[in-house]
Amino acid sequence: MKATVLDSYALISFLEREEGYDEVSAVLDECVLKDRMAYMCVVNWGEVLYHGYRSGGEKTAKLAEDTLKALPIHVVEADKELTRTAAELKAFNKMSFADCFAAALAIKKKCELVTGDKEFKQVENKIKVRWIK
Repeated sequence: MKATVLDSYALISFLEREEGYDEVSAVLDECVLKDRMAYMCVVNWGEVLYHGYRSGGEKTAKLAEDTLKALPIHVVEADKELTRTAAELKAFNKMSFADCFAAALAIKKKCELVTGDKEFKQVENKIKVRWIK
């Protein structure tokens, strides 16, 4: 079974119907129609929520959380193994620590990462990136 990791950039684009929405929507459709797994690290899930709080307050954050619950995405907890891999990525790349968790999850699951965030160009030698936009 093919799998995908979605980072917060991709989900925020989807939730706000910004540029990249169509590509993320297609990925989510593939998950449903082709029995494909979609993953998101809890750290990146939290990024989506704090973006909701900042952009529209508690109501927007709650709407984002409820929408994420309804999507075919499995939220993965950040255990020591995942955190160690994220720390290694952070030590050798100029990426946010949260982005390192998304990349670490793609490494762990041996799958592509869906994003439009250019920070991930630094780790294309370690993971396959499916670019939106």
